[in-house]
Amino acid sequence: LCCECGQAHPLLDNHLYNFQDEVDDELICHICLQPLLQPMDTPCGHTYCFKCLENFMQEYSFCPMDRKKLSFQQCHKSSLLVRNLLDKLVVLCPFKAECQQTMQRCELEAHLQNRCPGFKKYKSELQRKKNPISKGKEDPPAKGETNTPKDPEVPNGGSSLVAESSGAAVVSLGTAEPGLVNPAFEETEEGESLGQKWNSRTSLVAETTTIEIHREDPEEELGMRIVGGKDTPLGNIVVQEVLRDSVIAADGRIAPGDHILEVNGVNISSVTHCQAVSFLRHPGPVLHLMVLQEKGFSNKTAQQDSASTNREVIHVTLVKRDRSEPLGIKLIRKTDEAGIFILDLLEGGLAAKNGKLSRNDRVLSINGQDLRQGTPEAAAQIIQTTESRVNFVILRQAGVQLGEPVEDGSTSNSSSSSNGGSPVHHRRRPDQSHYRRKSNYQKKTVAIKKEPKESLGITIGGGRDNKNKLPIYVTSVQPIGCLFRDGRIKRGDVLLSINSIDLTHLNYYEAVSALKSNAASHSVTLKALEILSLNSPEPSLDIREQGFSWSPLWITWLGLPSYLHFCQDIVLSKGNLESWGFSIVGGFEESKGNQPFFIKTIVPGTPAFRDRKLKCGDEIVAVNGVPAIGMSNSELIPMLKEQRNRVTLTVVSWPGSLV
Repeated sequence: LCCECGQAHPLLDNHLYNFQDEVDDELICHICLQPLLQPMDTPCGHTYCFKCLENFMQEYSFCPMDRKKLSFQQCHKSSLLVRNLLDKLVVLCPFKAECQQTMQRCELEAHLQNRCPGFKKYKSELQRKKNPISKGKEDPPAKGETNTPKDPEVPNGGSSLVAESSGAAVVSLGTAEPGLVNPAFEETEEGESLGQKWNSRTSLVAETTTIEIHREDPEEELGMRIVGGKDTPLGNIVVQEVLRDSVIAADGRIAPGDHILEVNGVNISSVTHCQAVSFLRHPGPVLHLMVLQEKGFSNKTAQQDSASTNREVIHVTLVKRDRSEPLGIKLIRKTDEAGIFILDLLEGGLAAKNGKLSRNDRVLSINGQDLRQGTPEAAAQIIQTTESRVNFVILRQAGVQLGEPVEDGSTSNSSSSSNGGSPVHHRRRPDQSHYRRKSNYQKKTVAIKKEPKESLGITIGGGRDNKNKLPIYVTSVQPIGCLFRDGRIKRGDVLLSINSIDLTHLNYYEAVSALKSNAASHSVTLKALEILSLNSPEPSLDIREQGFSWSPLWITWLGLPSYLHFCQDIVLSKGNLESWGFSIVGGFEESKGNQPFFIKTIVPGTPAFRDRKLKCGDEIVAVNGVPAIGMSNSELIPMLKEQRNRVTLTVVSWPGSLV
């Protein structure tokens, strides 16, 4: 509970108060529809809460009331008279069971800290819960830990999840078509990056990096949005957006498109979306993240490629007891080949006991640092300064050739035509009765009788002027309105209409006006969609996780009916020798039926990256006006590759989950 107002609310949101009397409409903020807090005046004569206006201006550049152009810097504090009037509003103590006192709003914090028996009892119980829990440091893993990190313990009685190796670091394997398959993600035909053949062979370079994030406030949100999870076609957890002025933005090392592989040593590369959100929202002063980052395409000579043809990439993790413990490895450079190689393993040393490294292995990276052109001295420096885990990625001669990846022909429906060999795609007619998303919502109609001056007591988000073009949804149900008393409208519900007025196509301000004008009547009828729990329940919500503005998890948007989707066209252009620069997953599979196509990765330095409109997690609805519904991956990939210099993607973009 907040120590200033005594109620539970997002850490960076406004305080909540139970007012004794109806508050004059002139003292109400038209963004949150609650009495003003830290009021700010705009040049056009309107007044809003400081936090409401600040958050609104992060998304928009106009006044919510009259839509005149506005920047936050143009606004100023309201007069002292207005602030005093607001501070003197009479509120009830939130601990009604133990305390029935009333006081001015400005006196509530002092009351809670010094006089309220209810808040004193709450703090005592909180302290009692905290004290018995004293977790010691985990025992270090065995010395010879290899490849996969510790699997997470999944709550709710689930068994531990076996994940793919997340020890991938630098990957640079040549393919005839740039990024046809990115080996860093261990995909085959299901993850394709789109481009045309280059004269010189190219490779998609990706590397893992361990990043340590420090927070002065352990409860502070990281400030990034994520998509993906094993319960979605994306599989991995991918960063969709980094919020400005956030902890992650200040650190500067994590960018949109990065794949998060580990959180505090726990492998999250094979957990559900909700579980990943829970791990990332866990409070703490220091957060250790292992992320996979694409670095773009690099050219290679045919000679360099042929040298790697019969080799395989292997990941090995050695764990030192302390920083000074040697690994027992001799590293050298060769005169005829670039890079660092293992000359010998010292008998009885950590590496020899582990048994995973071999003589003549080429070291590609250590702890995510690229050593393909490095020196033995640089490698030794990295090893010596590492406290515990030393992650090697090596290239080794293999009995199985790592040839160029090819598409799975078993599901291909293309054939060569007589006019130049251009593929002709015999597309499956979409079976609309088959194509259904997982139903995770239910419609409901709520009719209530109320006093004309009684407020609805809800705050909303979304609107078709929002950058994600979201439907209107409920961000909170305050304990002071008629909807809280009724109990049927919940946070996260999508509002469809009020008193037969359609809300689904309105912008934010229009929806606020419609709700406010209709709230003045004696009866209100709301139609809404309730988002139901999915396979994995939403993580428990606390005052920290919601950040500056609560919104549903990314995965909950995916099941909404198509009439609530807002499609937008994104036009990409490229040169003849360029790749489009994105990979996709999803599509029709015999075992799974029709699945949406999602953007999984966007490669730095490519047309998709430079355009800035396409995001990881976006759903592709159509290509050049041709619906993607019913297509398989092997049908859509060639269709995209045939577009020489220009392609129009129709996409639906949902905001990622905020962590």
